Amino acid sequence: MQLAGMDVSLAGFEQVVEQRLRSLEETKFGARLWDRDPTIWKTEARDKELISNSLGWLYSPEKMKTGARALSDFAADLGRAGFRHVLHMGMGGSSLAPLVFHQTFGKNAPGLPVTVLDSTDPATVVRLERSLPLAKTFFIEASKSGTTAESRSFGEYFYERVKSIKGASAGENFAVITDPGSMLEGLAAERSYRKTFLNFSDIGGRYSALSYFGLVPAALMGIDLSELLARSQRMVRACRTMLLTENPGVALGAVMGELALKGRNKLTFLLPAPIASFGMWLEQLIAESTGKDGMGIVPIAGEFAGMPDRYGKDRLFVEFRIVGEPDGAVEARAEALRKAGQPVVVVPMRDRLDLGEQFLLWEVATAAAGAVLGINPFDQPNVQATKSFTNKILEAVRREGRVPEAPMEMAEGPLRLYVAGGATTVPQAFSMFFAEAAETDYAALLAYLTESGETDGSLQRIRTLVRDRTLMATTSDYGPRYLHSTGQLHKGGPNTGLFLLITSDYEDKAVIPGQPYTFGMLMRAQALGDFEALRKNRRRVLRVHITGETAAGLAALEDVIGRVLPARKS
Repeated sequence: MQLAGMDVSLAGFEQVVEQRLRSLEETKFGARLWDRDPTIWKTEARDKELISNSLGWLYSPEKMKTGARALSDFAADLGRAGFRHVLHMGMGGSSLAPLVFHQTFGKNAPGLPVTVLDSTDPATVVRLERSLPLAKTFFIEASKSGTTAESRSFGEYFYERVKSIKGASAGENFAVITDPGSMLEGLAAERSYRKTFLNFSDIGGRYSALSYFGLVPAALMGIDLSELLARSQRMVRACRTMLLTENPGVALGAVMGELALKGRNKLTFLLPAPIASFGMWLEQLIAESTGKDGMGIVPIAGEFAGMPDRYGKDRLFVEFRIVGEPDGAVEARAEALRKAGQPVVVVPMRDRLDLGEQFLLWEVATAAAGAVLGINPFDQPNVQATKSFTNKILEAVRREGRVPEAPMEMAEGPLRLYVAGGATTVPQAFSMFFAEAAETDYAALLAYLTESGETDGSLQRIRTLVRDRTLMATTSDYGPRYLHSTGQLHKGGPNTGLFLLITSDYEDKAVIPGQPYTFGMLMRAQALGDFEALRKNRRRVLRVHITGETAAGLAALEDVIGRVLPARKS
């Protein structure tokens, strides 16, 4: 069937979706959304105030259209000033849209090369310090609040490095993107930074792709902002349609929310290679917006597409189809799933610039799904838990000069286990861990490792092994990035996750200016802080530490999981 321009196969759920859309029409959801009516979601005073101050993204395309030329002019000025590279430093909502732009357009974009730093991994920080031409690199520190620990650490670290080269003129290599009145605004003025971009304060981080947070780095890459915003405005017009069966954002949100209520809450993305990174942005938007109050839609991005018999009955699939760059393998797999009775939504795109439409489409859809689920999609009540535990660990670091570690309970080869639930051997610990799983659960690999293609491949093999042996959906995210993305869902969503938190040895020479600890200590504190937050929320979590080479450790991890999970019969 056709629903708001999308090919939709709902596997028997057509009637409940149609009923939901009629209900949303009866309550005038479409008009109330664009009137910024917070009672669509909640009626309590605290929620109403927060929601009212979080809906500026609805009008971002129009607001940013007037500033697009100025951003392009700024990019040209940087080129004339001799800058050869850009390092964008942020976390979560201030880094994921730039990552998508970089990985989608970066190789062929005509502007400056842009690298995105959103990891406290010391090897990554040191590699960038050594590889970038620091005196000719333009640094952007992006943070809505101005106090984000990771981006603040990045900003201070590289400011000190550039200052050691350029002295008092170091500020000309820096800009900030932040909200009005944040401490970053004052710091930029004090240090005479080249530029301060003040974003709209009524836009939350995960809804900020089409604001300065996403569009400044896009402009520096040389992406056509006028066309990108024109397409997003076209989606705005489509999503203002009051007939909700013709409104792509609300219709998609109704499908997402209604199928989640019916047990199909693993929203699985089938993305062609050119826009594969869009899955990271979707993960944060959907997980952080819907994962609370024991509810939640679990976004599944980057999972290798399997045969239909490798999936349970908890999935809703979304296939992205780029007309100008068809991917026959993705289309064939989606068709096989459709024939097997799985619900599949096909989202059409003409080319990569249609990401301008997609950002807005999915923001509206997620807001609508939140209304269906009866939650506030604009808060993140469980995010602070990990920060609090991390801060306690860092206080101990200040006192003791080291990260306090629990005693290791057991080891096998390069694998070390902590808090292993009463097991006496490593295989037994994993066997007990997976014995608690149901097919409708999901397994999450939380990797505090140096990001690389080799590590990506190892994690993907482990994901595929777990899915094929158990039928569980799987996710894989690098820490600390996921703390600003799926972390809210992990602690506040349904208690259906099995979390395997992976740490490793690291060389640590990157001291954070003004702090008594290094990036490696910060990363380890973040890992341990989230481990404690997951345990406090009674989540099923197992921590495994890799000694020596990461590749060998991940191979050993894959081996032990393969030994304890029986192969399924075909």
